[in-house]
Amino acid sequence: MKPEASHWSLRRRLLGAILSASIALWLASLGIATAIAWQETSEVFDDALEEAGYMIMAATTDWRERGLAAPPRPGRAARKADMQYQVVVDGRVLQRTAGAPSAPFVADIDDSHGFADPEAGGHRWRVFVVRDEDRHVEVQVGQRAADRFEILEELAEHLWPPVLGMLALLALVCWLLIGRVLKPLRRTAAAIAAKTPDDLARVPDAGQPREVLPIVQALNGVLGRLDSALQAERRFTADAAHELRTPLAGLHMHVQLLQRQHPQPELAAPFRKLRQDIARVTALVDSLLTLARLDPLARGQLAPQPVLLAPLLERLVAAHAMQAQERGIRLLLRCQLDAVRADPAMLEIALRNLVDNALRYCPAGSRVDIEAVSVDGHDRIAVRDDGAGVDEASRRRLAERFFRVLGQGQAGSGLGLSIVKRIADLHGIALGFGDGLNGRGLGVVLDFPAAAAP
Repeated sequence: MKPEASHWSLRRRLLGAILSASIALWLASLGIATAIAWQETSEVFDDALEEAGYMIMAATTDWRERGLAAPPRPGRAARKADMQYQVVVDGRVLQRTAGAPSAPFVADIDDSHGFADPEAGGHRWRVFVVRDEDRHVEVQVGQRAADRFEILEELAEHLWPPVLGMLALLALVCWLLIGRVLKPLRRTAAAIAAKTPDDLARVPDAGQPREVLPIVQALNGVLGRLDSALQAERRFTADAAHELRTPLAGLHMHVQLLQRQHPQPELAAPFRKLRQDIARVTALVDSLLTLARLDPLARGQLAPQPVLLAPLLERLVAAHAMQAQERGIRLLLRCQLDAVRADPAMLEIALRNLVDNALRYCPAGSRVDIEAVSVDGHDRIAVRDDGAGVDEASRRRLAERFFRVLGQGQAGSGLGLSIVKRIADLHGIALGFGDGLNGRGLGVVLDFPAAAAP
């Protein structure tokens, strides 16, 4: 295992990604807000300069010739800093702007200058008052409080679209960053989900975050113990099956010898039953030994090669011809394929089990067809019969180990189709169960993948 320093912290990386994105977008939004605020305040400052210019113009001319009481010029846009002025001499308003009340904003103020918030003309005002040294002449400049709020509302109106846009962008960036940071977790989850009884290899812990590393290591420990247990079970099954073959063969020979030594008619039936039981146990041991050899294999360990189908199927028909004749079953072959890619020995085992099952469970007078054809661009080998068949619920369990359909009246181990299923899985062949001939019986189909064609 790599040193601890090679593992990164999920918490730190996630925190760093979110903080970096938040800071970057916060700075961007701050810049946008500053630009909008600067534009709005610049307009306010420009209005203030304009108002000050008019005030200075009025202060440097004859009050009677050029007063500020004249209304604004037609078509002039409303100003943001709409300020109103009053020139007050000894408590009387001598000159004012059009929007200012006729009475002074502030009647009395103690200081020579200062701010006040009076009520005048039905409005709330913010007023600045400045007096000369003799306290006879006053200049009062006021602005409605409502106008100030309008400036704030206009500023908010310009700010909320970019702020919401930045928040949406922040959410999107955080979503993408979090997805990128959590990508190793998804890879680890996919690697764990891909584990099968045939693949109990360790999940790679290199590059895993520190927060997930203990989970991966614990899982690897479980996988290792499970693999050891499965290997021990397979070794036991294989060793037991192998060791049983020799005594079973010897037992069969002893039974034959005893039958010759005791040819009494009353012993013929018990001897025949004993031989059948020994044959059944021998077949079970052979099946267990075959499964014990197939279980440890993985699909990548096979070396498929072109298998000529015609000689293989003809050899199977010849091997089962005597069994078919004894049971009164017609065994027919139709081969339209030249070859398929598979392991020759495994393919022969699978097809032999299919033919043997069909002949074993079909009643006398039935028919069994072996067919090798091309269907929709892929190769298919099917074994169909017109026997009693299997109900839909039992078909779904036919490939389970030691499962046997009740009421068949035939001896068996329930492992034949399990061996076929295992061989099909190793080759990537689709195994299917359906109706047999003319809507009767059972049909077992092996659909080879398109890449399996030689």
